[in-house]
Amino acid sequence: MPAPTLHTERLTLRGHVMADLDALCDLFETDRAAYMGGPIPRKEAWRWMASEIAMWDLMGHGAWGIDTKDGEFLGQIGILKPPHFPEAEIGWTLLETAEGKGYASEAAQAVLGWAKDQGFETLVSYIDPSNDRSIALATRLGASHDPKAALPKGETADDTVVYRHTLGVLQ
Repeated sequence: MPAPTLHTERLTLRGHVMADLDALCDLFETDRAAYMGGPIPRKEAWRWMASEIAMWDLMGHGAWGIDTKDGEFLGQIGILKPPHFPEAEIGWTLLETAEGKGYASEAAQAVLGWAKDQGFETLVSYIDPSNDRSIALATRLGASHDPKAALPKGETADDTVVYRHTLGVLQ
């Protein structure tokens, strides 16, 4: 199943293309990737991104590339569940030039709506506890801190907090 294309007022969420991987791998090699488990060597980042894209065929959900309506690539959002995640996660990664413009919120709202339509009742966001921006976004999206939720294998409460998105309460 290829990634469906989703549209918002300003954005198009679509299946990834090779140029997206280059831009994301560039990002993951930098210190900006600290909240995303990085910096990560390009080879590892490429495999990581490729597995998130492959989730569409394997699981019926995965990663989308985020573009402006003009075709500018902004980053990635997805519903992801690699083997070490106890639950499906909605996660986002924006390029530095895309931050602070409401793009992540707009894309996340579209993905949460899609997830609800697909029968998901809940998703989580696994967030580094010092990543104030992602915690603020999860909260704006209506998620609440869930300290009782299981953490990804190998993670501790010092590494990861869980925010739960309950899709039955979406407007």
